[in-house]
Amino acid sequence: MKTKTSILRALILALVGLVILSLFGASEDQWVLFKQPILWVVWGIYVLFLVAIEVVIAALQRMLYESLSEKQQKSYQLNEAKRKEHQFAWFKEKYAAMLDSKPMEKEEEILLDHEYDGIRELDNNLPPWWKYLFYATIVFAGWYMVYYHILGGPNQIDEYEREIAVAELAIQKYKEESKDLIDASSVELLTDQSDLDNGKSIFEQNCAACHQATGAGGIGPNLTDEYWILGGGIKNIYHVISEGGRSGKGMVPWKGELKPNEIAQVASYIVSLEGSNPPDAKEPQGEKWEGGDELIH
Repeated sequence: MKTKTSILRALILALVGLVILSLFGASEDQWVLFKQPILWVVWGIYVLFLVAIEVVIAALQRMLYESLSEKQQKSYQLNEAKRKEHQFAWFKEKYAAMLDSKPMEKEEEILLDHEYDGIRELDNNLPPWWKYLFYATIVFAGWYMVYYHILGGPNQIDEYEREIAVAELAIQKYKEESKDLIDASSVELLTDQSDLDNGKSIFEQNCAACHQATGAGGIGPNLTDEYWILGGGIKNIYHVISEGGRSGKGMVPWKGELKPNEIAQVASYIVSLEGSNPPDAKEPQGEKWEGGDELIH
């Protein structure tokens, strides 16, 4: 028994150590012990240490037992037998009560007259745990009927729609927090001054060579009037910056150079230039845009 106890104790401590090691640097995509194989070595040394301790304890116990006189050894064995008899007494008592079964020596008290081929029937009671579980299902069934069929509790369709609504809110929040999760169909006009200032800085670094720093136009068209070759509004401007202009004579795509959020900032800054009327503005090109934020691409 002591050997079994030692093995069980060492096994539990080894598993506890493994759990503690796995908590260091844990990640969702890979178990830490696979990311850092050196931890297996650490755990192996820890297990060997536990085994060594158990061996030393067992050796000391054996030496102490051998040092006892014959009378003391018999007394020790008697005490161990009593200890094992009363070990887990409360658990054994509760387990027997939950079974409500008669011991073999008292089976004649519940022996019935039914007999077939030498086999006799016992009038055993149903185990209390089974009866309690059955009563619990009756109570649950009553509560379920009243709550869902009388008081109008949410049915499966209601719960589904609620979960969909919660998921849509989570998606919306994720999109708001993930500024680079933007495309031409979902981009919105940015009005915060910090976004416009950053858009202006990017525009002057990358776009001024063709459109001038004021957006008045040069090689490229004037960006300050109401006329647009490929459509105006935040969505179309975003699309042209991201995907490029007309094939063969329009500007190149910038999606490989700028992040989606940076394209949104530049597009918003360009929208803010409308009506600024720079003195050297290029003549209008394209058609007057009256489509608001409609995406035509």
